[in-house]
Amino acid sequence: MPVPDTTVEVLLRRERLWILMGLAAACLMCWAWIVPMALDMYGPMHGASSWLMTDMQPARHGTLLFAMWTVMMAGMMLPSAAPTLLLYTMVVRSHDATHAPLRAYSFLAGYLLVWTAFSLAVTLLQLLLGARLYLSPMMQLRGQVLSGALVLLAGAYQLTPVKGSCLTTCRTPAAFLARYYRPGNRAAFSLGLRHGAWCVGCCWALMLLLFVAGVMNLVAIAAITVFVLLEKSMPFGAQGGRLSGLLLIACGTLLLLR
Repeated sequence: MPVPDTTVEVLLRRERLWILMGLAAACLMCWAWIVPMALDMYGPMHGASSWLMTDMQPARHGTLLFAMWTVMMAGMMLPSAAPTLLLYTMVVRSHDATHAPLRAYSFLAGYLLVWTAFSLAVTLLQLLLGARLYLSPMMQLRGQVLSGALVLLAGAYQLTPVKGSCLTTCRTPAAFLARYYRPGNRAAFSLGLRHGAWCVGCCWALMLLLFVAGVMNLVAIAAITVFVLLEKSMPFGAQGGRLSGLLLIACGTLLLLR
């Protein structure tokens, strides 16, 4: 006869379900803003993306760009953060079941704060490139020299020890928690910051490829999201990351030669 589940096991399953549902809802809200904007940008530009073509104050324009990047990074990166967040919640519950949800939210807040800081950095980069006329109105790098150089940079970074170390940390949440876990709400937020930093170290160069394909190119956004998820979670992820580096170097070289 099958052994009935204990109360603790039932609670753990429910908690994991609620966390997954919360992450899914957050991702859906992000994509619900990204997709219409991207489709409108490559269409009539009379809807969600019309502000990009509107003459407005630089501060307001920069704020909207920052919001766009922040939502886009959250939508792209939350799926790959789910395994670490779920495991962290289980570890916290084993020590202090009462504070598990609060600490899970604190961890997630720290993680998203790091990606928000990255969004601010790329927003400033986009404004700089736009001011120097290196970006087209479709938020895409002008000329194959700049595009090829950026693709080469992303490919070369995929092969570096720094990338390998960051990817290994993201791929092994149990080892990450065993090394850095500390009890307490403040420690949960700090742990989220640390995990976010490793994650940015793993993926920043891939995100810059959006400047090559077009910042709001929906195919590129989806492709990078799926690739990052596979790279971090699949058994072949590490090998796939190195192979992608070689492919990017080849593509960057072709762009420069053309």
